[in-house]
Amino acid sequence: MQAEGCHPEAELSIAIGDDAWIQSLNRKYRKKDRATDVLAFPQDMGPEGTPLLGDVAISAETAKRQAQELGHSFEHELALLLVHGILHLTGWDDKATEQRRQMIQRGEQLVAMQGEQG
Repeated sequence: MQAEGCHPEAELSIAIGDDAWIQSLNRKYRKKDRATDVLAFPQDMGPEGTPLLGDVAISAETAKRQAQELGHSFEHELALLLVHGILHLTGWDDKATEQRRQMIQRGEQLVAMQGEQG
């Protein structure tokens, strides 16, 4: 998170559920009645000024399917989706095709950097 300029003490909430769960979140908050892989909900400040980055919700079912389709592990896909959600929380947008390509590339770089650190 610090690689994207986040406060070093910023808090992040991560929730992992199934397609039905994430579809209900997508319907409620984005008015899209379908499952998705990851959703990000930005926050601001918590109690006593604690910086809150936000919440990331991931569908394990979708992550598993995507991992199989892309030929990598489930754990790697979860890491990519988590980083993707964090990038959204730090201001990245993927509405346009080129923005999405850049965001995916940055996510892959960050996951690779984390793998190198151990």
